Amino acid sequence: MNEKDKCFLPEIGLEHAVDLLRQTSKEQENLPNEFPNLGFGELQTLDLLAPHVLGRAARLDSSIALAHMDPPTPWITWATTLWNARLNQNLLHPSTAPFALEAEKKVIDWLTPFFGMNGGHMCSGSTIANITALWAARDAKGIKKVIASEAAHLSIMKAAQILGLQYEQITTNSHGQLDSEKLGNISEACLVLTAGTTATGEIDPLSLSGQAKWTHVDAAWAGPLRLSPTHAYLLDGIDKADSVAVSAHKWLFQPKDSALIMFREPARSNPAISFGGGYLAAPNVGIQGSRGAAAIPLLATMISWGKNGFAKRIDHAMAMASKLSKVLCKEDGISLWAMPITGVTVFRPITMNTEEFFRKLPEGMFSTCILDDQKWLRSVAANPLADIDEIISTIQRAIH
Repeated sequence: MNEKDKCFLPEIGLEHAVDLLRQTSKEQENLPNEFPNLGFGELQTLDLLAPHVLGRAARLDSSIALAHMDPPTPWITWATTLWNARLNQNLLHPSTAPFALEAEKKVIDWLTPFFGMNGGHMCSGSTIANITALWAARDAKGIKKVIASEAAHLSIMKAAQILGLQYEQITTNSHGQLDSEKLGNISEACLVLTAGTTATGEIDPLSLSGQAKWTHVDAAWAGPLRLSPTHAYLLDGIDKADSVAVSAHKWLFQPKDSALIMFREPARSNPAISFGGGYLAAPNVGIQGSRGAAAIPLLATMISWGKNGFAKRIDHAMAMASKLSKVLCKEDGISLWAMPITGVTVFRPITMNTEEFFRKLPEGMFSTCILDDQKWLRSVAANPLADIDEIISTIQRAIH
């Protein structure tokens, strides 16, 4: 090409993309069956894809959506993610991402004190964060065994298998927490405690933190409660852990592929999970080599909302779960698993089959889980835009 390739320049198509984002979805056209020889061009491609990408997605910001631990994202993250895509910075190489590295350090510096941690880095999800924590436990402390509850996230078992560590699963008590009475000698083990189990949102006894050779807290879901002065106490004891994982793409309202792994003693942990190379200007810390600037949307949200903004939205989510559970307690046709601890409400109908009841509800309102070999409905208060009164009315109409 003799002239500058306009596909890499800020053209009018960006405004067109935003216009499509604002529109209601149009009629969907079939996508090409084969890789086209001649491209359609940017504008036509956007028009072709918009009804599929935007029109065929789950609406996490719907007024009735409380199904998953996946919240809608604030628009400032859309803008900054667009900036990130434009720059394509790689945090593996400081020269290509000077501000992105500074942004990540600022995010880590601002968030770690809430958890009693002193350093860490971002990664693309809590599965990676959990593997990183157990890797540090193995190589910094010589851990050979991992102990976790049967309600722990599957990434813990994955991590133990990948790292060649013995894995022991402890049964849960009647509340769905790790049963501390079933623990044996943990003095040489890595104990994994969950703050916000996937199915019911329960918190393992964080008073156990510090009693094992290494304690890791998987706080992927409930970790952000530490930002709420009202609910931070629920995670008391987390500061005694050696490492903490938090999913930023849950209650920190970030786009996917955004999580944090934090360490209480980074000077001990980081060397154990670092590698260098002749082509690297700085050691590569953690599992991922090339990774993007996920801290920039998070930093933008933290600056624009402030601590109070996160606390307000998290407290609102907790209030929605509390209101829902109190109403369900009074419904004769409903069995409530337990009062919600971290915004997760689990219940089932008594007067009809759970699957039948589930089909009577709007798609995307709730999800399901299996507990005690029975199917239950699961409500997760991750959507600040949900209309809890509308949701309650829908349940009541369906049950009567």
